[in-house]
Amino acid sequence: MANNIFVIAEHLKGKADDITYEMLGKAKALAESSGGEVVAVLLGNGAKDLANDFSADKVLYVDSPQLADFNPEAYSKTLAAVLGERSPKAILVGNTSQGMDIGAALSVELELPYVAYASEVGSDSVISQLYGGKMNVESQISGDSFIVGIIPGSFPSEAGKGSGASFEEVAAPDLSDLKIQFKQLIEPKGGDVDITATDVLVSVGRGIQNEDNLPVVQELADKLGAALSCSRPIVDSKWLPKSRQVGKSGLKVKPKVYIALGISGAPEHIEGMKEAECIIAINTDANAPIFDYADYGVTEDLFDVVPALTEKL
Repeated sequence: MANNIFVIAEHLKGKADDITYEMLGKAKALAESSGGEVVAVLLGNGAKDLANDFSADKVLYVDSPQLADFNPEAYSKTLAAVLGERSPKAILVGNTSQGMDIGAALSVELELPYVAYASEVGSDSVISQLYGGKMNVESQISGDSFIVGIIPGSFPSEAGKGSGASFEEVAAPDLSDLKIQFKQLIEPKGGDVDITATDVLVSVGRGIQNEDNLPVVQELADKLGAALSCSRPIVDSKWLPKSRQVGKSGLKVKPKVYIALGISGAPEHIEGMKEAECIIAINTDANAPIFDYADYGVTEDLFDVVPALTEKL
């Protein structure tokens, strides 16, 4: 057990999230070096079949009505009971809204070090991204076990898909006295354009500077027959509606062409667009993380490039 790598599976609305498969793929590499096994932990209610394509040696499944929807108190209490008996080498959680709740709680409950915002994991060290990916920090792990929060998009998801895992059903602890209750899942209302169904997206970030400059990029989008999308700061400023936001807290898109204008490439945004077939980035900062994912990059002012491109079209 001491060499095993445990992965805490995430799921929503009857579907396993991509971060689950990313972590399973990375766990396989870690298990090979540690000489252990990959163990996926799935909590839910009637959700066992979600793990049928998990590439793991074993799946621990806990079934309870109180685990049907994500509840940080119920999940943390259950995981502490399950993991406390098994002493894994490493516990991988997503660096997501769910995973950050779980990781912090388990760190306290199990008295284990917790390293968040991880983009790479070794047997005794973790590389984390700070300041929206502009700085990498390497942390050395002390002790025999640790918890790490994986940034979505850090590893390929296909490596975590497979079959042949053995299943073990584990009884849930007493969850009758929970102080937190799940009421309902509130999703954003649909907008005038479905950016998830568009072949070409022109997306804007902080580099657009102010709302008055949006017509410049809208004209380019019109010429391309594309939809206009954006990163979170644009929505936070109320320049575009939530339905246009790409990223972890917005929508995941897979267009044929994704043109990123003035977008630095924070991990939360990359998660939402990294599977685009062709990514074109325009940003004056040559060190912007977006260029690590771009097929084509231009380090010029978008206000020079966009009008010239629009005129050519």
